[in-house]
Amino acid sequence: MKLFVDIIGWVGAVGVLAAYGMVSTGRVRSASYTYQLLNLVGAAALAVNTLYYMAYPSMALNVVWALIAVYAAGRLWRTRKDPVSSEP
Repeated sequence: MKLFVDIIGWVGAVGVLAAYGMVSTGRVRSASYTYQLLNLVGAAALAVNTLYYMAYPSMALNVVWALIAVYAAGRLWRTRKDPVSSEP
């Protein structure tokens, strides 16, 4: 079980770092599904890993990070579906 949780943690770390690297180098926009999905999956995987190791502050951070990604992706979806919307 420990190895599985460690792999999940590493996948999460790679996802969050990939999102950060891609947005920082201009490969993706922060208002893109790719960026939000990488953040969501990465943060969720890190939350699982930190929960297993009882690192509750890190777990809380990653849960909030994932919730922000869900919120941002939802806004993106709503604004792209509504052609009249003036929101960015």
